[in-house]
Amino acid sequence: MRIALLTYSTKPRGGVVHTLALAEALAALGEDVEVWALGRGGDRRFYRPVTVPVHIIDCPDVPGETVGERVLRSIDLLGRAFTPSLYDIVHAQDCITANAVGPCVRTVHHLDHFTTPELAACHERALVEPFAHVCVSSAVASELVDGWGISAQVIPNGVDAARFASADGSSWRARFGTYVLTVGGIEPRKGSLDLLEAHALLPEYPLVIAGGETLFDYRDYRAAWEARALELGVAPVVLGPVPHDDLPGLVAGASAFAFPSTKEGFGLAAMEALAAGVPLVVRDLAVFRDIFTGAALFAADAGTLAARLREAVTVPSAERAAAGKALAARHTWHRAALAHRDFYRSQ
Repeated sequence: MRIALLTYSTKPRGGVVHTLALAEALAALGEDVEVWALGRGGDRRFYRPVTVPVHIIDCPDVPGETVGERVLRSIDLLGRAFTPSLYDIVHAQDCITANAVGPCVRTVHHLDHFTTPELAACHERALVEPFAHVCVSSAVASELVDGWGISAQVIPNGVDAARFASADGSSWRARFGTYVLTVGGIEPRKGSLDLLEAHALLPEYPLVIAGGETLFDYRDYRAAWEARALELGVAPVVLGPVPHDDLPGLVAGASAFAFPSTKEGFGLAAMEALAAGVPLVVRDLAVFRDIFTGAALFAADAGTLAARLREAVTVPSAERAAAGKALAARHTWHRAALAHRDFYRSQ
C-alpha cells in the first residue's frame, strides 16, 4: 500500500512522535509510507532524523494572528499542498490534518473541548467526516461512542522501550540531584498548576519540566502559573523542548515522573518513564487506570499528588518497577504497525 501519515507539527509532541514511529514501523513491514507535516516558524525538518520520505509544508509565523486564524491558515496550506489521489490510505493524526485532506482514516488520540470557534468546528469535523477511526486506548474509544456514536478500532501506542531502558541519567542527576520530572510543558491539559501546588508541598525535590511546543496560545495560563509559583515561593526548572538524543537520559535520571494530565488518550511520555524504570505518578483517570494499574501510583488532586510523589521517591517499589518495564516492553511499534496494516486492508 501507498500510505500517507499526516501530522500538524514537526515538534516532539506525543502525536508527532506517534506519527513518525508508526511510519517507520510500517515501512519496516514493506509498506510505501510518506509523512506530511506543517513546518512552523521556519522548520524544514522534524525534531529527529526520519527514515521515510517526508513533506514539510512551510507555515510561517504571522505576528498578531489569533489561534482561530492560525487553525484556518494551517488547514488551507496543507490542503493546497496535499494530493490525496496519490495514496491508497490517507491517515490523519489530528484535527488540523483531518480537515485539510478530505476523506481519511483518523486517529483520535484524545477528545478536547475547545472554546475558540474555529478550533471547535475543526475538532467536530475531524470526528464526524473521516470514514474510519482509530483510538489509542479503549477509554477514548468509549468516549467516541458515547459522545458521537462512532465506533473506532483500538490500537495502542508503541514505545521505544529499549531507547529509554538503556539510557544513562547520571549527568542529569549530577545536575539536579533527586528530581521529579514531567514532560509536556506548561498548559491546562497537562495539569501544570496542580503539579506546581504539589511541588510546593515537597520543595526538597527539584521539579524539572521538559517539552512544551504546541499550536495553541497558553500565554495567559503560563502567566498565571508563573504568578502562582512566586506566591508559593518555588522555582521549578523549565527546560522547554529537550533535544531528542538527550531526552532518554533526562527521563532515566529522574527519581519520579509526574504525569497529572487532566485529559490524555494514552500517556506515551509516562510509558517511556516506565521503560526507564522510573517510578510513575499519574492523575486518577479512567484511561490511566486501564493502562497503568499495577505499574503506577494514582493521585486525584495536588495534595495526593505530592504524597504519591514523596512515596515514589522515598520508597520506590521494585514490583511496580518490574511491572512497568514489562508493560512498556509489550507496547512495540512493530505490533502497532501490524495492527494498523490489518486495519488499512479492511477498509
